[in-house]
Amino acid sequence: MMGEILVLAEQRGGELRDITFEMLTLANGLGKEHGLTVTALFLGHGASDLAHKLTRACDTVLVMDNPELANYDADHYLIAMDEVIKDRMPFLTMVGNTAMGMDIVPALAARLSLPLVTDCVEVSIAEGRLEILRQIYGGKINAKLTMKPSDRYLISLRTGSFDAEAEQAKSGSLENVPAPSWTKLRGRKFLTYLEAELEDVDIGSADILVSIGRGIGKPENIPLAQEFADSIGATLSCSRPVADEQWLPKSRQVGTSGKTVRPRLYIALGISGAYQHQAGMKNSDTIIAVNTDPKAPIFNIAHYGMVADMFEVMPKLTEKFAEK
Repeated sequence: MMGEILVLAEQRGGELRDITFEMLTLANGLGKEHGLTVTALFLGHGASDLAHKLTRACDTVLVMDNPELANYDADHYLIAMDEVIKDRMPFLTMVGNTAMGMDIVPALAARLSLPLVTDCVEVSIAEGRLEILRQIYGGKINAKLTMKPSDRYLISLRTGSFDAEAEQAKSGSLENVPAPSWTKLRGRKFLTYLEAELEDVDIGSADILVSIGRGIGKPENIPLAQEFADSIGATLSCSRPVADEQWLPKSRQVGTSGKTVRPRLYIALGISGAYQHQAGMKNSDTIIAVNTDPKAPIFNIAHYGMVADMFEVMPKLTEKFAEK
């Protein structure tokens, strides 16, 4: 009998991260379909308000409050999760495929001998077995995996794969669980968070984004994209190659190593759309893509697509909007 889905809540700087509610969205969908309860595990210290926020999205919130858990520490988190999973024996444990998740899930899988799949974009259950969708070859191929029969599974979920629904018409209960009797660990120690530098613009709050990729060619072409963005009242953003070349500030980058955005309109110019970029913008209300490669992955998620040269499209659109 399956029973329970356990979701590790992720927090940073006193805020629950979106990936927590994305996982709970998936967990509640699976739970409703297969009769599974949904439990969130909150590891922290003196943050009961954050734990209470989780009750609206799951059946039970397990709260482990301990000074050693005030900030993420792989050594303490590993032991804490080991204790909880051994005690509750959940059918499925979910962790975000974030820097934190990628740090902890391999060790957790090895410690508990759990079948592990990382970076999942879709998850389903068929005949008691887990079915997973992952992307390979830079997001150009979807690989569907059917796991071997097991009474327990462990996965990490890619950010941006599901809507982060904080309100899910639930009223879960809070349950305090004791922290393990760990001895002082010496492997790693949390020092401090390094705050990002002040940004020139906040692309995360923009309603319209014009995003440029490798297809922009050279920095001298960026003013053309900026002129187009200005003509439609948009903010200019970019994919990783542009930020890596320092043609635009890192604060303008969209993707897993940049920012996750959800504008009303996202226009991708000369962006192939590898999964790292898609994860940062796939939940935009409307996506328009312009690329010379008809097989570019960006067309798989675009609502409207044009196989064309961005340098032919941009001036015409800029001129058209300038007339209005």
